[in-house]
Amino acid sequence: MFMNEYKHGIDAKGRLIIPSKFREQCGTSIVITRGFEGCLALYTVEGWDEYYSKLLTLPKNNKQSRSLFRMITSRAEICEFDKLGRINIPSKLIDHAKLEKDCAVIGVGDHVEIWNQEVWDEYYDDNCDDVEENYDSLNDI
Repeated sequence: MFMNEYKHGIDAKGRLIIPSKFREQCGTSIVITRGFEGCLALYTVEGWDEYYSKLLTLPKNNKQSRSLFRMITSRAEICEFDKLGRINIPSKLIDHAKLEKDCAVIGVGDHVEIWNQEVWDEYYDDNCDDVEENYDSLNDI
């Protein structure tokens, strides 16, 4: 399980350190793709296989399903960790998430999200007051 929040810088070559607590759960490589709300999603290879299997169950005769499948898989890429625990994020994904110098690397249970630090801070501030309301509205928890 991935949890916690870390702040790391991305360098000019698109390399970002993944916290050691996260790397320990990942093995030698990960799958990175676009996430939701403007972030990137990072999965273990096994986690990606599970997520991808769920995507395959979407109805192919549904335009929204096809679009979601394309948007998620077309930008997915396997990344290897270097000796310093960094991954090299593809430029198209850097552009998608508007990653600049400071990044938030956050654990979200079954995956990790990478955010532009300013965007993450704003998202967190905008949503932290809704936690109890959201929790109450989700009867399955």
